[in-house]
Amino acid sequence: MEQLKLLQFEKEYKCGRSLAELEALCTHLYVGTDLTQRIEAEKALLELIDSPECLSKCQLLLEQGTTSYAQLLAATCLSKLVSQVRPLPIEQRIDIRNYILNYVASQPKLAPFVIQALVQVIAKITKLGWFEVQKDQFVFREIIADVKKFLQGTVEHCIIGVIILSELTQEMNLIDYSRSSAKHRKIATSFRDTSLKDILVLACSLLKENPKLHIISSINISLCISKRYHLFWLSRWTFLVVRIALQKLVLAKPLNLQDQCQQNLVMQVLKLVLNCLNFDFIGSSADESADDLCTVQIPTTWRTIFLEPETLDLFFNLYHSFPPLLSQLALSCLVQFASTRRSLFSSPERAKYLGNLIKGVKRILENPQGLSDPGNYHEFCRFLARLKTNYQLGELVMVKEYPEVIRLIANFTITSLQHWEFAPNSVYYLLTLWQRMVASVPFVKSTEPHLLDTYAPEITKAFITSRLESVAVVVRDNLDDPLDDTATVFQQLEQLCTVSRCEYEKTCTLLVQLFDQNAQNYQKLLHSASGITVDMAVQEGRLAWLVYLVGTVVGGRLTYTSTDEHDAMDGELSCRVFQLISLMDTGLPHCSNEKIELAILWFLDQFRKTYVGDQLQRTSKVVRLRRNVPTVPEKDWKIAKVYARMSEVLGITDDNHVLETFMTKIVTNLKYWGRCEPVISRTLQFLNDLSITYILLKKLVKIDAVKFMLKNHTSEHFPFLGISECYSLTDFRCRTTFYTALTRLLMVDLGEDEDEFENFMLPLTVSFETVLPIFNNNFKQEDVKRMLIGLARDLRGIAFALNTKTSYTMLFDWMLYKRYPMYLPVLQRAVEQWYGEPACTTPILKLMAELMQNRSQRLNFDVSSPNGILLFREASKMICTYGNQILSLGSLSKDQIYPMKLKGISICYSALKSALCGNYVSFGVFKLYGDNHFDNVLQAFVKMLLSVSHCDLLQYRKLSQSYYPLLECLTQDHMSFITNLEPPVFLYILTSISEGLTTLDTVVSSSCCTSLDYIVTYLFKHIAKEGKKPLRCREATQAGQRLLHLMQQNPDVLQQMMSVLMNTIVFEDCRNQWSVSRPLLVLILLNEKYFSELQASLINSQPLPKREVLAQCFRNLMEGVEQNLSVKNRDRFTQNLSVFRRDVAEALRCDGSTEPPGSLDMMS
Repeated sequence: MEQLKLLQFEKEYKCGRSLAELEALCTHLYVGTDLTQRIEAEKALLELIDSPECLSKCQLLLEQGTTSYAQLLAATCLSKLVSQVRPLPIEQRIDIRNYILNYVASQPKLAPFVIQALVQVIAKITKLGWFEVQKDQFVFREIIADVKKFLQGTVEHCIIGVIILSELTQEMNLIDYSRSSAKHRKIATSFRDTSLKDILVLACSLLKENPKLHIISSINISLCISKRYHLFWLSRWTFLVVRIALQKLVLAKPLNLQDQCQQNLVMQVLKLVLNCLNFDFIGSSADESADDLCTVQIPTTWRTIFLEPETLDLFFNLYHSFPPLLSQLALSCLVQFASTRRSLFSSPERAKYLGNLIKGVKRILENPQGLSDPGNYHEFCRFLARLKTNYQLGELVMVKEYPEVIRLIANFTITSLQHWEFAPNSVYYLLTLWQRMVASVPFVKSTEPHLLDTYAPEITKAFITSRLESVAVVVRDNLDDPLDDTATVFQQLEQLCTVSRCEYEKTCTLLVQLFDQNAQNYQKLLHSASGITVDMAVQEGRLAWLVYLVGTVVGGRLTYTSTDEHDAMDGELSCRVFQLISLMDTGLPHCSNEKIELAILWFLDQFRKTYVGDQLQRTSKVVRLRRNVPTVPEKDWKIAKVYARMSEVLGITDDNHVLETFMTKIVTNLKYWGRCEPVISRTLQFLNDLSITYILLKKLVKIDAVKFMLKNHTSEHFPFLGISECYSLTDFRCRTTFYTALTRLLMVDLGEDEDEFENFMLPLTVSFETVLPIFNNNFKQEDVKRMLIGLARDLRGIAFALNTKTSYTMLFDWMLYKRYPMYLPVLQRAVEQWYGEPACTTPILKLMAELMQNRSQRLNFDVSSPNGILLFREASKMICTYGNQILSLGSLSKDQIYPMKLKGISICYSALKSALCGNYVSFGVFKLYGDNHFDNVLQAFVKMLLSVSHCDLLQYRKLSQSYYPLLECLTQDHMSFITNLEPPVFLYILTSISEGLTTLDTVVSSSCCTSLDYIVTYLFKHIAKEGKKPLRCREATQAGQRLLHLMQQNPDVLQQMMSVLMNTIVFEDCRNQWSVSRPLLVLILLNEKYFSELQASLINSQPLPKREVLAQCFRNLMEGVEQNLSVKNRDRFTQNLSVFRRDVAEALRCDGSTEPPGSLDMMS
């Protein structure tokens, strides 16, 4: 950064904001509590980032700013500047890097977050310029040598040096989705191969020497490093760094962790080690949600580090020596060590490595004082889970210490479960360990005892008893109830289901005993005169846990080997829950408990999956033949065992009775739990799951409860269908699920009975007839709005379930013929009136989008029917109304723009795309008869598009996945509309295509390729026909001429897209190669000169030995390709492109030379 005279700058800056004003804005932005002030500060400071004098202003803030927030703003601005797609000149970036290095070196006591932000700028510059060469040197890799200078300074300087390495490692591992993923991997791979191992060894060496009590003199330090730690293979710079660091940091007295600076240094070194081990070594980009079950793909060249026992011993010793803040980081490193890929070692080496890990576990469990810290406890649980993830049970049992260690782990798990209120999220890892251990039992071939049959029942018992004991504490002390966190409960139960089936007899006996005891106590309280007391709340909580647990162990049948006796035990347990259901339902509505109801729904769903789903037909046959069990195949006889006890106690003899129980419970819940959204939502989801399978549907429609629902789906019988203000608008979502399931049930026996369908639709007819008279007069807006929202959600559920032409036509006639034009105009007017309320507009727009879906060809009307045109006209009115109204909202904040505007636009685009691609409308009819509905909706499309920025088009996935497929339809069948657009609009669309070509979403990128192919093919065909016989259609000639003229005025647009596509083919992980090949051929034929320039640019950027190989690749690419767009010619080019991509990748592959590689990008 060029040094500026501050007096001159201040003179120039008088026209803008003063330094004091900038600092005040920084304070408002970072620590202010007034939302309005923060928004204003954000807007003002965005101007600073876009200012041409941004660098100078950042320098002023760094050098004269009086607050840390001013320095933080400067660092943030610099970070954005150096991260721009079009980079700053290389000399300027070098100046910025050197300036920041000198700045932090001169002020090592800056606020930590300021140092972190400034170091991030250095890391970004280094990563983005990793392959840039100046005077035959990789100029941005000098940062590693600069760290050596920091390690020669004070402890504060050493900390900054380690932070630089740590942040650089983290930045190299960070994927920037706005840039080329292939370029990121090449940079990360080069950094991994040239520097990462040395950085890890440096960090480990610092940790090994820091706690020592003896002095290592400068005379023998080289000998110490090389002989003691076998580091002969270190690169020269790392060897020097280690030597200087040890000379500086190894003291004659013990490491003083009471000294904040020394403690901070150790913490930063541990973070550096952790960043090295967390590196994405092979570019897997694993889903973060699955991070705790992954394997660390350590490079083979690192074997020597991991084979040394001292490496693991170092981190175990650090854990036992350091305070919790540091020992937690040591455990985090051990988690990664335990996750090392198995193939890094030979079998003997792996056994030895595992033995060292087990010894470390044993030592920690024998000295558990450190585990009282929540951070240490959590990391240790992760460590245990990783052991089973990466090692087989057969390998674990062969370890000498296994019997003692599994005993210690079992005791540790039991203790953890008993302290249910302590770090509940960590229990997930412990249960993962036991779940995987138990699931592996059938596959163990070793003769050594695994002892899980001893400890797994104890784990299950501890979980059961601890949860029951927690209820009294929660109720009496008014604590947060674990049952309220259903996501965590479900997660833990799904893990427990496998563990509980090990030695199932013990678990079943315990549950039967506890269930009977608590059910009896609950019945006594029900008959007592004391009413609802603390004791009642405790008993209800315990029953809820027991029902959850019964459902869990019954569901565990699918995950573990079961026997006849196990199925009989499932029947024994299920009887008790079905009895409880009867008891609870008889007490409604006066005696009810939401938690028990949710637990019952969990149980019913688990029972359905285990004994009603795929097993239904076999179960039905077996139960009917239960008197002749010996003649039934054994696999069927096992399933029948579950009904033996249920038949005796409850009279449930077959699957039909089970389904009747299910439906009775569903109807009861819908009647009495209308104001409880969780119960209604889960009940309807259960009903929806039952209605998906056709075999079940045929049985369900014969049940009286289902017949009742089909004839009485009104708010009178099911209150959740009402419009009372006690229901939030978001609760209305469940109505779509309800009507989807109900319509599936209706369709089973409906056939072509229109009268039956009319009767089914009668409640909705009444609702519409109620709305119509009051909608045109004075009315209470809220009630009408709620009624229309409910109707829209109901109709969408019905439309979603109608997948045949006959059934859909019945709904269509109901909406557009028998009541036309009454119903849809009401919804259109609602959109016009409440356009600023997404809770109202979104359901209506989604209904319209569903009606436009030609799923299973349900909209293929008869040739004499105008239904398709009528439907499109209504959709056009709806989209135009919404589009015109939504644009009046003006500018919206970042957090409001999607729910208030972009979500509705994406739904409109989705509906329009369905109409254009549905093949049920002849769009030429509109122009022929002077109907402007088609033109209007296209103009609405353009207006809404121009109100959306390009970055928003790609940032919001639902919007991009509706816009780009719609654009594909328009370019395929309506190029006359595209070519008639104003030049700025057309260029906006081309720019959106160009940006979409580089996205990682294959749906979007493929649509972009197809749209571009249609556009350039249209242009190519027009050029090819010029000079030949006149075109029959004068209008087509004019359209083609307009497009040609526009492209001649803006030649860089297509050239840029050719660069993008070639860059994708050569350097990217191209997942849609066929789609890319289609427009690429046309672009090459349209602009052969620019293609030759691209070709020459790539070839000349490579070392001399590779140039001829690349030239031959390009010659082979166009071999046999003619100057036409016939299908045969396109296919030939696609085949050549596949070979070209493979050959170029082979030619550009690194050959291990130290010569700087060529360009990694063909884009300007």
